[in-house]
Amino acid sequence: MTISLAPKDRHIIALDVDGTVLNNAVIDADHEDGIIDPELASAIRGLHGAGHEVVIATGRSVDATLPVVERLGIRPDWVIACNGAITLKRDPLANRGYRREYVETFDPSDALVRIRTQLVTARFAVELADGGFLYTDPIASGTLPSARRHVAFEDLLGVQATRVVVVSPDHLLEEFLDAVETLGLTHVSYAVGRTSWLDIAPHGVTKASALEVVAAKLDIHRSRVFAAGDGRNDIDMLRWAGRRGDSVAMGQAVPEVRAAAGRVTGTIDEVGLLAALRDRFDWL
Repeated sequence: MTISLAPKDRHIIALDVDGTVLNNAVIDADHEDGIIDPELASAIRGLHGAGHEVVIATGRSVDATLPVVERLGIRPDWVIACNGAITLKRDPLANRGYRREYVETFDPSDALVRIRTQLVTARFAVELADGGFLYTDPIASGTLPSARRHVAFEDLLGVQATRVVVVSPDHLLEEFLDAVETLGLTHVSYAVGRTSWLDIAPHGVTKASALEVVAAKLDIHRSRVFAAGDGRNDIDMLRWAGRRGDSVAMGQAVPEVRAAAGRVTGTIDEVGLLAALRDRFDWL
């Protein structure tokens, strides 16, 4: 069903990727990073086609995000990557149709040195504003840039980064969380994944901060924001959207993520996002 929206009825529909749109536990011959349920993809295309502003908001790097957008078959005006540090604007003349409109960077030196004192066996990486990626040891993830360069730890210091990735496979998640808490990282934003994985962003930069800029640009009121996610890096986005709009945690999310959302839907295996979208937009 296709409808045409009046400007006052347009929504921002902010969607996390991994565990929300993309089921990483199920792969096929064409998509090793996971599958997207066909009905869900159709619903997202329907919302986009009706005039809603669908915004993919992910911790993925830019070159790991745009293929997901393309798989969905949409060309949104805005895409948020690197947990809010990079906001892309649609531009037909740019590479893959998007340019970097807003880029937030920081010097990661202090955070890196402090973390290394607590997690001496950790693997460190820095993502640069231009999409380059420097790493000390291999980090297995399809969410990171393909252009990577192996460097010494000291080469990560003093650069301008959009984010830092810290992975510590030698630590259990609880040990990892305890170590991170003792660091007192007050001048950066950080999000811990389900495993011993830490994403560090410039201070105050989250998916929520990027969405706030996009909402202002689009002149869409917060009451017309829908956001869905499943990870700790979605907590700020879910709280921000839920204060006046609608925020949904996926059913498999950990308790602190579920608590940050206005409501909880089914798991990724149950295609919970589709159910949540149909609850909000009953014409789907």
